[in-house]
Amino acid sequence: MTQGSLGRNSPKKGSGFKVQGSRFPPSPTVNREPMNRESLDEIVLPRSLTVRHLADLLGITPIEVIKRLMRRGVMASINQSIDHEIAAVIASDLGRKAKFQPDESRVKSQESRVPLPDSRLSTPERSVSRLVTRPAVVTILGHVDHGKTSLLDAIRHSNVADGEVGEITQHIGAYQVAVDRQKITFIDTPGHEAFTAMRARGARVTDIAVLVIAADDGIMPQTREAIDHARSAGVPIVVAINKIDKLNADIERVKQQLAEQNLLVEDWGGDVIAIPVSAKTGEGLPDLLEYLLIVAELAELTANPDSPAAGVVLEARLDNTRGPLATLLVQRGTLKIGDTLLVASAHWGKVKAMFDHEGRLTGSAGPSVPVEIMGLSKVAFAGDTFTVVANERKARARVAEFQVEQQIRTPKSPTLDDISSQIRAGESKGLNLIIKTDVDGSIEPIRRSLERLENEDVRLRIIHSGSGTITESDVMLAIASRAIIIGFNTRPEPRASHLADSEGVEIRGYQIIYRLIEDIEKTMTGMLEPTYVEILEGHAEVRASFAVRHGKIAGCYVIDGKVSRGSLARVLRNGQSVHESSVSSLKHFKESVPEMAAGSECGIGIEGFSDFAIGDIIEFYRKEKQ
Repeated sequence: MTQGSLGRNSPKKGSGFKVQGSRFPPSPTVNREPMNRESLDEIVLPRSLTVRHLADLLGITPIEVIKRLMRRGVMASINQSIDHEIAAVIASDLGRKAKFQPDESRVKSQESRVPLPDSRLSTPERSVSRLVTRPAVVTILGHVDHGKTSLLDAIRHSNVADGEVGEITQHIGAYQVAVDRQKITFIDTPGHEAFTAMRARGARVTDIAVLVIAADDGIMPQTREAIDHARSAGVPIVVAINKIDKLNADIERVKQQLAEQNLLVEDWGGDVIAIPVSAKTGEGLPDLLEYLLIVAELAELTANPDSPAAGVVLEARLDNTRGPLATLLVQRGTLKIGDTLLVASAHWGKVKAMFDHEGRLTGSAGPSVPVEIMGLSKVAFAGDTFTVVANERKARARVAEFQVEQQIRTPKSPTLDDISSQIRAGESKGLNLIIKTDVDGSIEPIRRSLERLENEDVRLRIIHSGSGTITESDVMLAIASRAIIIGFNTRPEPRASHLADSEGVEIRGYQIIYRLIEDIEKTMTGMLEPTYVEILEGHAEVRASFAVRHGKIAGCYVIDGKVSRGSLARVLRNGQSVHESSVSSLKHFKESVPEMAAGSECGIGIEGFSDFAIGDIIEFYRKEKQ
C-alpha cells in the first residue's frame, strides 16, 4: 500500500483527551452527526468540491468523510477535489439530499481529481473465506531522546471523552488502545535494533511504523537509521513531530529534513503523513490515532481466526515461581489454553495459563492480540515465531528434525561471490548493500558511484549508509535484508564480527574507492572472481608495552578466541586500523608458545610495529579462498 494520499490539515478529533489529574485539556467538541436534519436535509454542492468542503457541508469531520470514501473504494486527501456523484452518495449515507449548483462546470485539472469507481457505488458482498479485519500492529521508532517513551506513556495513560479513544491498559511488551471502537496494538520495543532483530529471526511483526522526531532537534543519526530500518521492512511510515510545545520547535525545518531523506510530507505534495504532537500536553494525539486507523483501513488487514494459531514472541523471561513466561503476539488463528506450542522449531510447551494486557486471566486470544503465557519448556527469544501443533508427539518430532537441520545450516545472507554466480546464471536480479565509512564525506561519492552502476537487468539497493564502525545493528539489518556490508576505511566491532560470522553475513573492507566500485560492478555483471575472505580467530587487549632488543612487545589479555604465532594481525585504535601484518612472537612469561586461548595473559610481538598504546585491540585472523 502507499502511505497515503491523506491530507494533514484536519480539525482535531471531536472528543479530545479526558483530564486525568488535570494532565490533558479536553479538545473542542465536534458533532459527528448531521445537524438539525429537518432544516439541513438538503445541501447544495458547489462547482468545485473538496473533501474538507464536503465535511463542512455535512457537519462532520474530514476524517469521517475520508473513511466513508475509502469504504466506497475512493482514496482522497483532505484538500483533494472529488466528483459530485460520489459526494451525493456520501450525503445519502448520512440521510442528506445533495443538490447541484446550476451550470456546473467540471474542474478541468484531472490530476487533482479523484475518479469515481462506478462499480463500487454499491458495495457488493465480498467472499472473505473466513477472513476478518484485525487490529493494526504499530511500532514506534526514532532517536533515543526524541520522546518515544513519553509518547507511548501519553497514549497508555490517557483516556478520551465519550470512550471513543482510550481504554488503554497496562502493557506486557504490547498493549491495545481503542479508537472509535476499533483497536490498535502498540509494540513497546527499545528501538529499531529490536525491531530489526525480530525481522532477522524471520518474524514480520509491524504493520505501521511511527517515526518520532523532536520538533526542537530535527533528524539525528539514529532517526536516519530508523528510517532505513522501516523502509527495509517495507511498512508504511507515519511521522509524529513531537515536542511542538517547546519554544524553539520548528515543524517546517523537520519537514525539510524529511524531504532530504526522500520522505515528502503531504503538505509539500508527497504521500507521507506527518502529524505535529506533544506527548506533554496531549495535543495532536487524537489525530495521530485517527490517522493510524486510516492507514490500517487502507491496508485492509485481515486474518483467519479459525486457523491454528501462529505468531511471534515479543519478549520472554524466567519467573522464579511461574517458570518461563513469554509475551506472544497472535498473528493468525486463535490461541487457547491447552494448545501445544512449537517455538522457533527449537522447543515446545503447552499453554497452562494466559493473561491479557491488563494482567487478567483469559481463555483465548485472536489475531493481533498480545498475551502473556505460562507453560513453555525453555525461555524463548524475542522474535522467535510460534505455531500451534496437534499434540506433543508432533512437537517433539519437529524439534528433533530442527536439531538435524541445524547441523547442516547454511548462511542466511549471500556473499558477493554468490550473487555474482547467480547473476551469471540468470538467477538473481538484485543486490542489497549496507555502506559504512570512516567519515561522512565519503558516503555521498560512494553512493553516487554505485547508483550509476544500476542497470535494467540488476537492481542495486543501498539499504543503509553511515559513518563509524560496523555495529551489531548493521549486521542485524543485513540479516533481515539479505544484504552485504561494505566497510570503507572502517572495521566491525568485535561483537558485530562474531554475529556476522555466526549468521553468515559477509563484511567486505576496502581502503581504495575504485576497488570497491570495481568489485560491485563485476558482481553486477557476473564476472567477480573468487576472493580471499578473512576468518576471525580472536582479539587481545593491550595492557602494557615492554622494550626488547628488537623493538617492543605488547603485554596483552586475550579477550576471545585465540592467538597463534604467525597469525595475521591488525592493530585497532578507537576502532580504526593503524597497522596490519602478522604475529612475530608469542610468549607466556618468558617461554615462547605456539598458541594462547581466551582468558590468558601473554606477550605479543607484531611484525614491523612497536607503537603500542594501552587500550589498543589486536585482531587476529586468517585468509581463506572462497
